[in-house]
Amino acid sequence: MKGLFRRVAEAERPHITITVDGQPVTALEGDTLLTALLLAGSQLRLNEFDQKPRAGFCLMGACQDCRVWTENGNELRACSTPVSSGMRIVTAEVPWTSQ
Repeated sequence: MKGLFRRVAEAERPHITITVDGQPVTALEGDTLLTALLLAGSQLRLNEFDQKPRAGFCLMGACQDCRVWTENGNELRACSTPVSSGMRIVTAEVPWTSQ
Protein backbone atom coordinates (compact mmCIF):
# COMPACT_ATOMS: atom_id res chain seq x y z
CA MET A 1 0.00 0.00 0.00
CA LYS A 2 1.27 3.46 -0.83
CA GLY A 3 2.00 5.64 2.19
CA LEU A 4 0.31 8.98 2.92
CA PHE A 5 3.54 10.69 3.92
CA ARG A 6 6.64 11.38 1.83
CA ARG A 7 10.03 11.86 3.45
CA VAL A 8 11.63 15.02 2.09
CA ALA A 9 14.56 15.52 4.48
CA GLU A 10 16.81 13.77 6.99
CA ALA A 11 16.90 10.54 5.00
CA GLU A 12 20.50 9.84 6.09
CA ARG A 13 19.55 8.71 9.61
CA PRO A 14 20.18 5.01 10.40
CA HIS A 15 17.49 2.57 9.22
CA ILE A 16 15.81 0.32 11.77
CA THR A 17 13.17 -2.39 11.39
CA ILE A 18 10.00 -2.73 13.43
CA THR A 19 7.25 -5.30 13.03
CA VAL A 20 3.69 -4.10 12.45
CA ASP A 21 0.87 -6.65 12.40
CA GLY A 22 3.46 -9.34 11.71
CA GLN A 23 5.07 -7.50 8.77
CA PRO A 24 8.48 -5.77 8.74
CA VAL A 25 8.42 -1.98 8.42
CA THR A 26 11.53 0.12 7.85
CA ALA A 27 11.83 3.36 9.78
CA LEU A 28 14.57 5.83 10.47
CA GLU A 29 16.07 6.31 13.90
CA GLY A 30 14.23 9.21 15.55
CA ASP A 31 10.92 8.66 13.71
CA THR A 32 7.71 8.37 15.69
CA LEU A 33 5.56 5.28 15.22
CA LEU A 34 2.99 7.42 13.42
CA THR A 35 5.59 8.65 10.94
CA ALA A 36 6.86 5.12 10.29
CA LEU A 37 3.36 3.69 9.86
CA LEU A 38 2.07 6.42 7.54
CA LEU A 39 5.23 6.27 5.43
CA ALA A 40 4.68 2.51 5.08
CA GLY A 41 0.93 2.45 4.42
CA SER A 42 -2.21 4.39 3.65
CA GLN A 43 -3.63 4.33 7.20
CA LEU A 44 -2.63 3.92 10.80
CA ARG A 45 -5.42 1.55 11.84
CA LEU A 46 -9.16 0.93 11.52
CA ASN A 47 -11.49 2.59 14.02
CA GLU A 48 -12.82 0.00 16.43
CA PHE A 49 -16.37 1.41 16.28
CA ASP A 50 -17.06 1.81 12.56
CA GLN A 51 -14.05 0.11 10.92
CA LYS A 52 -13.16 3.29 8.99
CA PRO A 53 -9.49 4.10 8.40
CA ARG A 54 -7.71 6.33 10.92
CA ALA A 55 -4.48 8.25 10.45
CA GLY A 56 -4.16 10.18 13.68
CA PHE A 57 -5.95 13.42 14.50
CA CYS A 58 -4.22 15.89 16.80
CA LEU A 59 -0.63 14.68 16.14
CA MET A 60 0.47 15.85 19.61
CA GLY A 61 -0.59 13.09 22.03
CA ALA A 62 -3.87 14.58 23.24
CA CYS A 63 -6.66 12.68 21.46
CA GLN A 64 -5.77 8.94 21.45
CA ASP A 65 -6.85 8.56 17.81
CA CYS A 66 -3.41 7.17 16.98
CA ARG A 67 -3.31 4.46 19.62
CA VAL A 68 -1.67 1.16 18.80
CA TRP A 69 -0.47 -1.67 21.02
CA THR A 70 2.63 -3.71 21.59
CA GLU A 71 2.16 -7.43 21.01
CA ASN A 72 2.07 -7.95 24.77
CA GLY A 73 -0.79 -5.47 25.27
CA ASN A 74 0.77 -2.14 26.17
CA GLU A 75 -1.12 0.76 24.60
CA LEU A 76 0.97 3.42 22.86
CA ARG A 77 0.22 6.74 21.21
CA ALA A 78 1.86 6.44 17.82
CA CYS A 79 2.26 10.20 17.40
CA SER A 80 4.48 10.60 20.44
CA THR A 81 6.25 7.21 20.71
CA PRO A 82 9.68 6.96 19.07
CA VAL A 83 10.45 3.79 17.14
CA SER A 84 13.08 1.43 18.45
CA SER A 85 14.72 -1.46 16.66
CA GLY A 86 12.84 -4.72 17.12
CA MET A 87 9.61 -3.05 18.28
CA ARG A 88 6.53 -5.25 17.63
CA ILE A 89 3.27 -3.34 17.11
CA VAL A 90 -0.36 -4.38 16.60
CA THR A 91 -2.77 -1.90 14.99
CA ALA A 92 -6.03 -3.88 15.21
CA GLU A 93 -8.22 -4.17 18.27
CA VAL A 94 -6.74 -6.84 20.45
CA PRO A 95 -8.36 -9.27 22.92
CA TRP A 96 -6.92 -7.67 26.06
CA THR A 97 -8.63 -4.29 25.30
CA SER A 98 -12.12 -5.70 25.83
CA GLN A 99 -11.44 -7.18 29.28
